[in-house]
Amino acid sequence: MDFDRHRRLRSSKTMRSLVRETHLRKEDLIYPIFVVEKDDVKKEIKSLPGVYQISLNLLHEEIKEAYDLGIRAIIFFGIPNEKDACGTGAFVDDGVIQQATKIAKSLYDDLLVIADTCLCEYTDHGHCGLIDEHTHDVDNDKTLPLLVKTAVSQVKAGADIIAPSNMMDGFVAEIRKGLDEAGYYHIPIMSYGIKYASSFFGPFRDAADSTPSFGDRKTYQMDPANRLEAFRELESDLNEGTDMMIVKPALSYLDIIRDVRNHSNVPVIAYNVSGEYSMTKAAALNGWIDEEKVVMEQMISMKRAGADMIITYFAKDLCHYIERQ
Repeated sequence: MDFDRHRRLRSSKTMRSLVRETHLRKEDLIYPIFVVEKDDVKKEIKSLPGVYQISLNLLHEEIKEAYDLGIRAIIFFGIPNEKDACGTGAFVDDGVIQQATKIAKSLYDDLLVIADTCLCEYTDHGHCGLIDEHTHDVDNDKTLPLLVKTAVSQVKAGADIIAPSNMMDGFVAEIRKGLDEAGYYHIPIMSYGIKYASSFFGPFRDAADSTPSFGDRKTYQMDPANRLEAFRELESDLNEGTDMMIVKPALSYLDIIRDVRNHSNVPVIAYNVSGEYSMTKAAALNGWIDEEKVVMEQMISMKRAGADMIITYFAKDLCHYIERQ
């Protein structure tokens, strides 16, 4: 018969492994951790089964577990005891992220600590910057100096990578300038430069206690309907000096991950966000899907789309899955 025999390369597990094009490694994973200042807290987040708010005095246990599994990069999100209008807790030297970073670096020198650099978890209104009293919107330019102070404070505490997630115009340029002026020219920026105003963020806002008290974030996060806008954001952040680019969310934006991969030569990070995690977990807990197989397929789709790394709440589970392959 005169036709192609594609099945020749699918004939056995060994053959399929030999010709596999896309791989997921433990080194590709970044594990998010929610840290609270209160003592003796390990509270499971209802909308994120298996994910916890963890107090500073218990943090070493969580970090050790992740490290022993093979995770070498974590990203901290902080929940302070007190909040105010300008998010002071984000940039004070004894802030929750700063304390968490010191703990992590004291445990493992080779653990990369990524600091989420934003104000929404620290403001009493839940927005990512200072609010203009006339427009009731975030004041872009007045917010930038506070983001710089936050980044410098986080690096001073030992952060290896700064990951600004605020989506203010010019945030990469100002943070890069501020870090350089403080002598931290060697610290890379992992920009959340392509961050959509997504409905998939809901469980995260429960975890980080960062739901806006009024309005929404559509004036600074991107419209999910837009593709070309991502190119403009990418170009700006590259020109301003970002070292890595995050696309957030991931699963509904695989086309954007591929676009970023095709139009840049910096590492690309997919953020497998809370809503994506929670939907998969809910289906698995109801017995509707095979969690391990579905999660691995999701991660492979992100890598296939062009992601070099993945921020995911499944990181610890994935370490087990990878070992079983």
